[in-house]
Amino acid sequence: MKSRPPIYGLLAEFHTPEEVLAAAHRTTEAGYQRTDAFAPYPVEGLAEAVGHHHTRLPAIVLGGGIIGCLTGFGLQYWSSTIYYPFNIGGRPLNSWPAFIPITFEMTVLVAAFAAVLGMLALNGLPMPYHPLFNVEQFALASRDRFFLVIEATDPLFEKEKTRRFLESLKPHGVYEVEH
Repeated sequence: MKSRPPIYGLLAEFHTPEEVLAAAHRTTEAGYQRTDAFAPYPVEGLAEAVGHHHTRLPAIVLGGGIIGCLTGFGLQYWSSTIYYPFNIGGRPLNSWPAFIPITFEMTVLVAAFAAVLGMLALNGLPMPYHPLFNVEQFALASRDRFFLVIEATDPLFEKEKTRRFLESLKPHGVYEVEH
């Protein structure tokens, strides 16, 4: 098992969204991969700049919808044809048009649950603690400051070299983030 680095990473503080966006682009161009950015409001292009291009959530929702569809139809088919076959008015036991409303509802229900649970899991929530909370200035991330972090698990991370790189981006401060 890989040992945990002594620090979580280095955090750079910026005052404007333009500064953090430019810094995120330069960080990605420099080859850093394990980065993240924090802002008090959405900044267009920031997620893409730090490398968050895609998500697995649509596949999870599709899987949930397929499971819900098959479960809804299968349960109705099983109960109408196998467990309790009851012929009313000469209708066939497998009367699939009558199964459509519940099949649709089960598809939507399970897909919605998959979306919520998948979003929580992919975001690592609930997360009552994060190492960034150890940096006092990070409390301003929800008010008026913008932050860019390079994690120590990044392949290019070398503490002093990365610190010099972040300082070259002209931040208002660079902070060491402890676990």
